[in-house]
Amino acid sequence: MQPERQFDFWLGEWDAVWEGGSGTNRVEMGFDGKVVQENFNAPDLIGMSVSVYDLERQVWCQTWVDNTGSYLDFTGGFENGKMTLSRDAIVKGEACKQRMVWYNITPNEFDWNWERSDDGGKTWQVKWQIKYTRQ
Repeated sequence: MQPERQFDFWLGEWDAVWEGGSGTNRVEMGFDGKVVQENFNAPDLIGMSVSVYDLERQVWCQTWVDNTGSYLDFTGGFENGKMTLSRDAIVKGEACKQRMVWYNITPNEFDWNWERSDDGGKTWQVKWQIKYTRQ
């Protein structure tokens, strides 16, 4: 698979369910097949991301913005059946690492984790887990 096609599994209309909540996510390919655009909608969170594969660095880059004023930027890639994008962050004045992991990927569903590491990436804690099902 060409690296710039590694996010194709995510394209489509999705129902998202997590402990205590649910939402929808519409993910489309645009800009001549070069940009993956996500539109996430839940009762307390409305957000969007754009993802591109940087051919020069051979890495995926994603930028996320939402109705809470968040701006997050990630890099990463697809390996061993998982898409993992991560970033260095400051949360409440403390340095940490954050990452998103798409896994258990099939044509009609996948799991997604929001994770945090306080030890430089040696160990990770799942902070939010979502089950995605294709509409």
